[in-house]
Amino acid sequence: MFKLRDYQQETIDNITKSIHAGHKSIMVQQPPRTGKTVIMADIARRATAKGNRILFVVHRQEIVQQVIKTFKTNDVNMDLAKIGMVQTITRHVNNLDPPAIIFVDEAHHVLAKSYRRILDAFPKAYKLLFTATPYRLGGQGFTDVADDLIIGKSVPWLIDHHFLAPVDYYAPSYIDTAKLKVKQTGEFDENSIKEAMKPKIYGNAVKHYFKLAKGMQAIAYTYNVESARRLANAFNGYGISAKAVSGKTPKDERKKIIEEYRQGKIQIVTNAELFTEGLDLPNVDCVIMLRPTQSLSLYLQFAMRSMNPRKGKTAVIIDHVGNVQRFGLPTDDRQWSLEGKGKDKRQSGSTIKPVSVCPTCFASFYRTNDICPYCGSPLGEEKGIEVVDDVQLKKVAKSRLAIIKQIQSSAIMNNVAGKRPNELNNLKEIQAYAKLKGYKPGWAYHYAKQRGFIKK
Repeated sequence: MFKLRDYQQETIDNITKSIHAGHKSIMVQQPPRTGKTVIMADIARRATAKGNRILFVVHRQEIVQQVIKTFKTNDVNMDLAKIGMVQTITRHVNNLDPPAIIFVDEAHHVLAKSYRRILDAFPKAYKLLFTATPYRLGGQGFTDVADDLIIGKSVPWLIDHHFLAPVDYYAPSYIDTAKLKVKQTGEFDENSIKEAMKPKIYGNAVKHYFKLAKGMQAIAYTYNVESARRLANAFNGYGISAKAVSGKTPKDERKKIIEEYRQGKIQIVTNAELFTEGLDLPNVDCVIMLRPTQSLSLYLQFAMRSMNPRKGKTAVIIDHVGNVQRFGLPTDDRQWSLEGKGKDKRQSGSTIKPVSVCPTCFASFYRTNDICPYCGSPLGEEKGIEVVDDVQLKKVAKSRLAIIKQIQSSAIMNNVAGKRPNELNNLKEIQAYAKLKGYKPGWAYHYAKQRGFIKK
C-alpha cells in the first residue's frame, strides 16, 4: 500500500534528481494537504546535518511558528536554520549568513520584488520553491526564477489513494458577476463585492449549512470583516457556536479561537483574509464560500481546506458565489507549466463580464443571445448575485469540462437530427446519426469509410 510518506519521499527523490541534472532553482508543485512542510523539513534536516545553512521564507507570522514546530519535530538543526516572513528577511537580507538552500513557501508569490531581492542576494544557493498552484493572476510564467518544475500527484490520484477526502460540491446554477470590478492586482474590489452581495445572503448560508453539512466543523470565507461578524452572529443565533476572525483580530484572541476550533469547542469560524494559505487546521470538514475570487491559488486553498482525509469522510463545499464556474472543481486534474499563459484580457479591464449558466444543462458561457450555445435551450431572464438568497444550491457532480463534452455531444445529435446521410460532414456526425437512428455500430464505420472519413 502506497503511504503518504512514500509519496513525500518520491518528491524528495525527484528534487535530488533535478539537482543532479544541474538545476539550481526548482519549483515544486504540491497539492494542498499533502505535507509539503514535512518534505521541506526532511531536506532541511539532511542539509543541516552536514553543516549547511538553510533559509525558509514565508508570508504569514502564524506559518513561521508552524514551520518551526515541524522542523523541530523532524530534528532539523535550528542553529543553522533561519525561518522568517518575507517582509522581515528582505529588510535584513544583507546581514544574513549565506544559506546553502532557500525554501520558499507558497511560491506562486515569488515574482514579487521582495522575494526576488532575497533570491538574487544568494546566487550560489539552491532554491526550492514550493506551491500548490504555479500560476499567477496576470498570466506571468516563472521561467525568470525557476529552471525546472516538479509536478506532484494529481488530486484525483490523491483521493483514490485516500490521501485526500472526496468532496461533495454545491453551487448556484446561475450567477451574474456584472457588478464585480477588478483591482490592478487582478482580484475583485471589496467595495464592488459589497455592492453585489446583499446581507440576506447570510440567511442563505445558514440555511444551506443546516441542509447540507449540519454538525460539521466548517470555515466560512467572507469578503470583509463586517460580513464575517454578521455571519458568525447568524450562526450563533441558531445555536451553532461560531467566531469571526480577521487580520484585525488581536493575535492572542486569534490564537485562542484557533485552538478552541481545533478542540471542537467552536464549530464554525468565519473569516476575512485569513486561513487562505499555509495554516494547518486538520479538522475542517466543510468550507463555505461567500467570497468570489479571481485567483486559482486562493480558490484551491479555500476549497481544499476541507479535504484532510479521515475514514469514511466526504468533505462538503458550499459555494454561494459561483467560484466553481471560473475554475472548475477542486478535484479536476490540472496541467501545470513554468511558461506564462498571457494576461487574460478579461482581467485587464475594470469590469468582469457576466457569466451565464444554462438552467437546462448548467453549462457556463458569455451570453450573446437568448439561446444556450451548448444545448440550444431558451434562456430566461438573467438573475444577479443579489438574489442568491432565493436559490437552492445544486450538487456539482462533474467538472465543467466533462459537462461541456456531454453537452457538445448532445449538440451534435441535435445538429444531425434533420439531415440525410449524404449531408453528414464528419465521423462524429455519422456516429451521432447512427445512434439517433438506432443503427448497428458497424453502419457508422462502413459508411464513414465509404465517405472517406476513415482511411483504408
